[in-house]
Amino acid sequence: MSKRRLSACLAAIVVATAAPVLLPATAASAASCSDYPSWTAGTSYVTGDIVRYTDGKAYVAEHDNPGYDPTISTWYWDPYACDSGPTDPSAAFVVSEAQFNQMFPNRNPFYTYDGLVSALSAYPGFATTGSDTVRKQEAAAFLANVSHETGGLVYVVEQNTANYPHYCDWSQPYGCPAGQSAYYGRGPLQVSWNFNYKAAGDALGIDLLDNPDLVQNDASVAWKTGLWYWNTQSGPGTMTSHDAMVNSAGFGQTIRSINGSLECDGKNPAQVQSRVEAYQRFVQVLGTSAGDSLYC
Repeated sequence: MSKRRLSACLAAIVVATAAPVLLPATAASAASCSDYPSWTAGTSYVTGDIVRYTDGKAYVAEHDNPGYDPTISTWYWDPYACDSGPTDPSAAFVVSEAQFNQMFPNRNPFYTYDGLVSALSAYPGFATTGSDTVRKQEAAAFLANVSHETGGLVYVVEQNTANYPHYCDWSQPYGCPAGQSAYYGRGPLQVSWNFNYKAAGDALGIDLLDNPDLVQNDASVAWKTGLWYWNTQSGPGTMTSHDAMVNSAGFGQTIRSINGSLECDGKNPAQVQSRVEAYQRFVQVLGTSAGDSLYC
């Protein structure tokens, strides 16, 4: 080998050995929730924006939105792990699986605890707002109304089939694409009417107007519809059931928001009493008090 070729080879070896060694990048540690800007109602956010909500938790925008509340729907926002990273949702829920089973000893296997826990992410403010007592009272209030509506989590669909054709409001521009009789009561709070299926589906990012049977076939979807009504709808009342419990209006106002036009103000005291008794049982299971204003 000539000296010129040998020198060239040696130079190449030196250059190659001198090249930097590329190591795998070290994953950045999760930022503190306090590092993110506070959410502001009415401020426009784009997909990917991360904000800190009033509960101290962080949320990431899943779709562009004009400042919607991060706890309203996972269509626009999802919880974002910060500080300690992702956690098991059931670990944060104030109702354990054992307590859930104690409340509903004869429940239909469709209504799973895992389905409920899976649905909680759709409304992060549910049973996580306020003191430990308030959180337990809200969970007990929701489950008490659920118990009343479903006969102790036994019924997945409305039992009076004669009512089925009545729940289609053809005056709505979208009509009833699944059929005249497709929008009967389903799920833990027996959501009914085509306009409620449309609104719940829009909020949850699920096409329930065209596919209402999802509510009776998917436990997580069923629970989400109940949580949708609880957290966002005031019905015949003046506030949502969530607001009633976290703002100390009392359990009676949850009854009014769910079925007040048929039960409250002396219209059906036996039904009201049934709901109250379920609530009183459930707060005992959770080891807390019932609070005031139980009746409507």
